[in-house]
Amino acid sequence: MTGRTLNKTIFLKAPRQKVWAFLTEPDRLAEWFHAPRETLATGKDLKMYGTTSGDLLIWGDVIEARAPEYLEYTFTVKPMGEASSLVKWTLKEVPGGTELCLEHSGLPEVAEAFDLVLALDKGWDNHFMQMRDALHDPVPA
Repeated sequence: MTGRTLNKTIFLKAPRQKVWAFLTEPDRLAEWFHAPRETLATGKDLKMYGTTSGDLLIWGDVIEARAPEYLEYTFTVKPMGEASSLVKWTLKEVPGGTELCLEHSGLPEVAEAFDLVLALDKGWDNHFMQMRDALHDPVPA
C-alpha cells in the first residue's frame, strides 16, 4: 500500500491480554474509541459506530487478529470516499506493561487531503489519551 503513513507508539501499564481486549472487544473499544457491535476477529467486517450518535463512522475488513500480539484491518471514513487505508496494531510485552504500536498507512499524499491526515493524526493522539485513562489507575498528584 502506498501513501502517507502515521506511526505512533505508546506504553501502557497493563498486560498485553488486557490491551488486546481494548482493541477488539466492543465494550472496551467504546471506552476509548468507537464501538463495534461484535468482537473484531479475522475475516469479519469492521464497523465502528459513534458511542453517542450510533452512526457508522469507520468501516473495513479485519484482515488478521492474532491475540494478544497483532491486529490488522482496512480503515475507511466518510471523508476518504471510496479510498481505503490500513491500520496495524502490534502489542509487545515490556517490563511493567505493554508497548502498543500503531501504523496507519495508505493515507492520501496530495495537498488537498492534508487536513484529513492532520485530523486522523490528532484523532489517534486523543484516542490514545482516552485509552490510557481507561486502562490506568489515577496517579496521585
